[in-house]
Amino acid sequence: MSKGLLTPQNCAVVLIDFQPQMIFGVANIDRQTMLNNVLVLGKAAKTFGTPVILTSVETKGFSGNTWPALLDLFPEQEPIERSSMNAWDSNNFVAAVKKTGRKNLVIAALWTEACLTFPALDALNEGYSVFAVEDASGGTSVAAHQAAMRRIEQAGAVPVTALQVLLELQRDWARKEHYDEVMTIVKEHGGAYGQGVEYAYTMVHGAPASRQKRAA
Repeated sequence: MSKGLLTPQNCAVVLIDFQPQMIFGVANIDRQTMLNNVLVLGKAAKTFGTPVILTSVETKGFSGNTWPALLDLFPEQEPIERSSMNAWDSNNFVAAVKKTGRKNLVIAALWTEACLTFPALDALNEGYSVFAVEDASGGTSVAAHQAAMRRIEQAGAVPVTALQVLLELQRDWARKEHYDEVMTIVKEHGGAYGQGVEYAYTMVHGAPASRQKRAA
């Protein structure tokens, strides 16, 4: 099991069941905050070229389509459709995991007590390292989320946050290849940290104010 740091070359990001009905049921965290953290995680993976797997459950029968912001972020991907709450029960999902060639799985899911816990336990059992993104996952209650996190931690999963993953992939500010993209993610989604970066850029270093790009 990996005990070292995550790098763009040693991990894959797995985003499970970010669909309307699943989001409706989240009660342990402010939903907009959680979705913001999901975007931090997804944009971090895209920026650093880390493999990403999207999967959805019972899209037509219950849960609805995957969150549009994720589909826009990964337009080349079709979420792997499932019927089981446990993504590891899906041969297509497991095949996608194996295809990445990565043994460190960074997983965020709805809900924590089922769609994160079940595949996390199976992945751990098959020799993968699991990094559960706690603030980009949601449960149906505070107790459900916390109990699920404790269960997978006791089985060997490592809790992380979305911002932690972004910063861990960047690691060294002297690395300039993705510096601007990382700063953009921080300014757009990093709350007080992002506002502090914006202030330093504009008021201390004299950079122009950041603006959202508008379609022509």
